[in-house]
Amino acid sequence: VQLVESGGGSVQTGGSARLSCTTSGYTGGRHCMAWFRQAPGKEREGVAAIDTDGSTSYADSVKGRFTISQDNTKNTLYLQMDSLKPEDSAMYYCAAHPWFRGLNPGYQFWGQGTQVTVS
Repeated sequence: VQLVESGGGSVQTGGSARLSCTTSGYTGGRHCMAWFRQAPGKEREGVAAIDTDGSTSYADSVKGRFTISQDNTKNTLYLQMDSLKPEDSAMYYCAAHPWFRGLNPGYQFWGQGTQVTVS
């Protein structure tokens, strides 16, 4: 299974960005997906997760600002990030697991990450 993130970069405070994660190599059915982030010196934290039925969960710090979605026809996961703050700066990772794990770590598959810097 391969997960490849894109869409990171430098964004101004209050701006928006959309991250994408293309997936390939799945066998045995669809997986639940999530976005995590890790800032320097901090632990990796769950940002948003989406189950195979489309139900979602968000970290309190991003509720109302971030939206997770997926296009199964394109095998792509998205994270729309609005009203960005400097504290959102981090390496963002997408992750996949055979069953729903919400924002808890321990996902089976991970991408290589994409950097988002808000200033």
